[in-house]
Formats: sequence, structure tokens, C-alpha cells
Amino acid sequence: MKETRPLLSLDEALARLVAGSRPHAIVHTDTVPTFDALGRVLAAEVLSSLDVPPEDNTSMDGYALHADDVLQAGTVLPVSQRIPAGVPGLPLARGTAARIFTGGQVPAGADAVVMQEQCEALPAPESQGLGQVRVNTVPEHGQWIRRRGEDVRFGAAVLHKGARLTPQALGLAASVGAAMLPVVRRPRVALFSTGDELMMPGEPLRPGAIYNSNRFTLRGLLQAAGCEVRDLGIVPDRLDATRAALREAAAHNDLIVTCGGVSVGEEDHLKPAAQAEGTLEHWQIAIKPGKPLAFGQVRRADGSAALLLGLPGNPVSAFVTYLLCVTTVLRALQGAATALPPGLPLRAAFDWPRPDRRREFLRVRLNADGALELFANQSSGVLTSAVWADGLLDNPPGQAIARGDMVRYLPLADLIAR
Repeated sequence: MKETRPLLSLDEALARLVAGSRPHAIVHTDTVPTFDALGRVLAAEVLSSLDVPPEDNTSMDGYALHADDVLQAGTVLPVSQRIPAGVPGLPLARGTAARIFTGGQVPAGADAVVMQEQCEALPAPESQGLGQVRVNTVPEHGQWIRRRGEDVRFGAAVLHKGARLTPQALGLAASVGAAMLPVVRRPRVALFSTGDELMMPGEPLRPGAIYNSNRFTLRGLLQAAGCEVRDLGIVPDRLDATRAALREAAAHNDLIVTCGGVSVGEEDHLKPAAQAEGTLEHWQIAIKPGKPLAFGQVRRADGSAALLLGLPGNPVSAFVTYLLCVTTVLRALQGAATALPPGLPLRAAFDWPRPDRRREFLRVRLNADGALELFANQSSGVLTSAVWADGLLDNPPGQAIARGDMVRYLPLADLIAR
């Protein structure tokens, strides 16, 4: 009688992936211009070399003055100076105002800025070339002034080790004077598919064959994650060919990702090939789609090893397993946080009366009412569901869903660019 092993929960599987990946973490770092660091993972904290803003400045076009000089609306003050952004002003004499523009440094002696919409410029007497201003409101001390260090203090850590650099993170790094950033070397990932039934688009499709969509999906996902990808193509369903592909893939890469060949059929050669070249565990994870997963190592000639992840062959299973498992390994290799995104609580706009006993990841998308619609066909072979969807609904095992229920939504954008 065939032994049936219990399914691993997704949380347990991810914990094992992280534990097995951390010893292989990438230690080499690069220092790159901040302009070129988008999508990279920081190798060290970024500390501010200055206060931001470096001096008190105005957030409005208007007039800088001392609030106690305007105790009633309609007070008229002479304009003693003009302060554009980037040009420090002179100390402000009491009883005068300074014309100031957004970002301009507030002069010493001023403790408020009145926006120009609440002021009226007046002609200057003959002795005053800059004119006068009528202040049509009573200002409060400190209004419209951005204080020195209000955003960032000198020496503060503004970005942390393990963070993936977004466009706004690059802007923050630049704002504290960081022209160069220390980043983890990009993960090097080898990719290949197994299966004699696979053909490439552009080739005449022979009877019984299919086009290799997974190669394009997985390569694109790895590139979107900032990896250096070496594509080894389609490997024939032979043990010797699979062993040779594993050796070639392990030589110069941190991780090998394969697709197909992780079942238990006679033509699935990944497991014996990997066990001959290193180690491999074949897991059954309690998720749908994407139950089978293989995880192991392939030895290199120098005694070190590359990690190996074998994904299921069904297109949506490969896609979902990549988003959950491969991204977790990539983040562990780069020293980044490995937890899945927290998800968003949203309303379901559908019924799901027959849930699976496994944890389901349903393809959904937001509608105009802010609720989630469900793609009609949730089969693991229907890749159109992954194109139509903008997220996954993370549904607990055995949980039926009724229209209007609150569910957990994981945006694809958050999963792809973790």
C-alpha cells in the first residue's frame, strides 16, 4: 500500500525554505549610483548626512514676518527684502515683512509666513523701493514654516538594510545627500523547463505538444524581481540530460528554478537527477493551485552548492507557487524580510460555496465598487485567469465565501515586486 504523507501547510513550507536559503545568502555587495539603484536591495542602512530641511523654510509663497507685528487684520508693513528659494535672506527687522517664495529660507527674526492670497501688495512710498503689504489676517506663530530637521534629523537611519529600493526611496536617499548606495549583488538564477511535449512559439505545433508558456512567465517574473537570469531552455525528458543541465546551472548561479518534472511519474527525472547531483526533497503543500514543490541543492565542483526549486508544470500553479515560494527564497538570499504581504480586507462580490480543504489562492480583481470579482474558471491550467486578475484572494482551508463577506486580498503588484 502506498504511504500517504501529510501535506505541509504553506507557513511551514515557507519557514523551511527560509531556513534552507539563509545559509546561502549572497554576501557580495555592490556600491552603485543612487540613480541606478532602483529595485536593488540595500546591504546597509542609509544614514542622513544633514537635517532635512537643513534650515527653516516656507511651504507657501507669501510674506515672512513676526506674528506680534500683526495684531489685527489689515495691518500694513513695509517689505524690506525678497527671498527666493536657494538665496538666504538677511535678518528681518521688526515691523517689516519679507516677500518669500516656496522653499525659501525663513530669515532670522521672522516666526510666521502669511500666504500671498491673504495679503495685498501696495505701492511703495518714495523711500521704499520694495513696496508694502497689507496683511488681511491675524497670523499664528509658526504657521506655514517647515522647521529644520522636521523630516529627517542628522545621523538618522532613513532606509534600512534589506529594503528593496523604490523610486520614492531613491528620492529620500538623494534628499539626505546619498550619491551612492550599498546594495546586495543581484541574485543569479538559472531557469529551465523539462518535458518532451514542450515547444517554443514560432515552431509548428506537432500533435500532442504544447507551447512553453511557463518559460516566458517565469523568466519575466525573475527579471521583474531584479535577477540576472540565465535561461537554459527546454531539457529533454532524460536523466542524463537533466543531470547535465543541473551541473551547468549550478556552476555560476545562486538559485536554479525548474518547471515540470516534480511529480512522481516515470518520465519525471528531476528528483533522481538532483539527488545524484546534490539533494532534493519533494513536498506536497496544502495550497491550491500549486501542491507539488521540490527544494534542494546542487553541488558545485568546489564543494559549494546552488539552491534548487522545482515548480509544478501547470501554468497557474507555476505562477502562484513562484509568487509564494520563489520570491521568499530570493528575499532570504538577499537578507530581506521574507514574510508575505499582509493583504487587504475587502468585500467579495461573489459566492464560493464549495471551498477546498487546502488553502486556496483564487484569481480575483477589484471592481468599480471596491469589491472583488472572481474569474469564473479557477483551473490551474487557465493562464487567462492570471492575466485577467489583479490579485489573489487568500482563502483559508475549508472556508466558504458568501457575497459581501470580508476576505484577504493580495495585490499581484505587491507579490511580484516584494
